[in-house]
Amino acid sequence: MARSISRNETELDIVRGVAASGRDEPVLMLNLNCYSPAAGFPDGELYKEYMSVLDEFLPVVGGKVLWRHRVLGQVVGEQALDEVLAAWYPTHQAFLELPTAPGAEENFRLRGLAVEYAVIHRFAGDVYPFEP
Repeated sequence: MARSISRNETELDIVRGVAASGRDEPVLMLNLNCYSPAAGFPDGELYKEYMSVLDEFLPVVGGKVLWRHRVLGQVVGEQALDEVLAAWYPTHQAFLELPTAPGAEENFRLRGLAVEYAVIHRFAGDVYPFEP
């Protein structure tokens, strides 16, 4: 069973503040993921289903997965990861809307089954020239 993924409420408050500031801007969320054995990363059905649903779900809020890469190892530090995934959102508000967006229930259900551990870092999203 996947471990719970703890939320950083201090950082989420900052995201909420940016969203409410009137100066909201694109944001890139870098996901450092360690998958559960049940996910069968990278070829398992659960992992593939989660990625398929995620690829369909993020555009509901205007976001998209820019890239994802399998972690082959690490030369410094100690953090067990399977994959690094970059998700782009047009605004911080769009990221905050994920839990209530259409399709969220299925996305988060699969995430709960597939992801054992995750850390998400926030970056300026202007690195992606998004053209609707």
